[in-house]
Amino acid sequence: MSQVFKSPAAYVQGRGVAEEIGTHVSSLGDHALLLADEIVLGLIEDEVLASLEDAGLEASSVEFQGEASEAEVDRITEIVRDRDADVVVGAGGGKALDTAKAVRENLEDGAMVSMPTVASTDAPTSALSVIYSEHGEFEEYWFYNEHPDLVLVDTDVVADAPTRFFQSGIADGLATWFEADATYRSDGDNVVGGKPTRAGHRLARLCYETLREHGRSAVDAVERDAVTESVEAVTEANTLLSGLGFESGGLAAAHSVHNGLTQLEATHDATHGEKVNIGTITQLVLEGRDDEFIEDYVEFSQEIGLPVGLDDIGLEDPTDEQLDVVAEAACDPEETIHNQPFEVTPPMVRDALKTVDEIAERVR
Repeated sequence: MSQVFKSPAAYVQGRGVAEEIGTHVSSLGDHALLLADEIVLGLIEDEVLASLEDAGLEASSVEFQGEASEAEVDRITEIVRDRDADVVVGAGGGKALDTAKAVRENLEDGAMVSMPTVASTDAPTSALSVIYSEHGEFEEYWFYNEHPDLVLVDTDVVADAPTRFFQSGIADGLATWFEADATYRSDGDNVVGGKPTRAGHRLARLCYETLREHGRSAVDAVERDAVTESVEAVTEANTLLSGLGFESGGLAAAHSVHNGLTQLEATHDATHGEKVNIGTITQLVLEGRDDEFIEDYVEFSQEIGLPVGLDDIGLEDPTDEQLDVVAEAACDPEETIHNQPFEVTPPMVRDALKTVDEIAERVR
């Protein structure tokens, strides 16, 4: 199989770039529809629509209902067709962006703009959607041939968002390196239909190094709604480096464990990145990393406000039966956990999750 590296057509990041969106979108179509939830619309709707209209596009908006489900994709697709829109601007977190990507896929000839208002996941750059049930359980990945035509990240908006989302993005980005490295070592498949490239592997490493170097000070700045060079560096790592790293580098155990955790309703209040961090620590245990390495990772996670034990994501004293549900889902034949350079079984995942809890108790 060939090595494959793919990416979005353009990436724009900086303070105040939301006001410039029309300049970057004007060549993509004639009518742009902004998809965002009620909170995000309240933050950016007026300036985004004004910028689009000033650039000569028709512009309108529709409220995202909160879940990246097949039903929501169908609802928004119908609205886009009724309005004859040919550019879908997804704004907000990963679920809104994934819904916008899925809607674009349903159009015969359309463009998609990814405008994350939080640096919470690596969804903005990817050519896939994570699809959930209407109740929040992971169902499947939808893969596309086309990446977003534009990713636009306004760091003023990112810094104003709740710090928890920024922290969650760091967790998602940290996982990128461990998963890409596992895939590279196993000669597994990446997310874009090929073997990992050296570029994808090294970008994943750069993502990890950037987050370890700048994560603490960036979180401190965002706590004060401030934009610093560390905030810019971490935003780029959370969004661009992590996005390119996971797609062209590959996913492994951490995200499979996340997907398994979504099967338990008690975890649904935890963000994507928070559950991924538990998945990352689980992957490190599965790989047999030494105590010093794992404890260093757990301590860093605590320093930047990330969960390190199952109780941190809503699972107080989980039963073996609950952990078996997680483990069985994580080891589904279609899951990326099989990119680990060794066979992984449900009992191994269950026991690793138990160990994660014990490590958390010791390090706290």
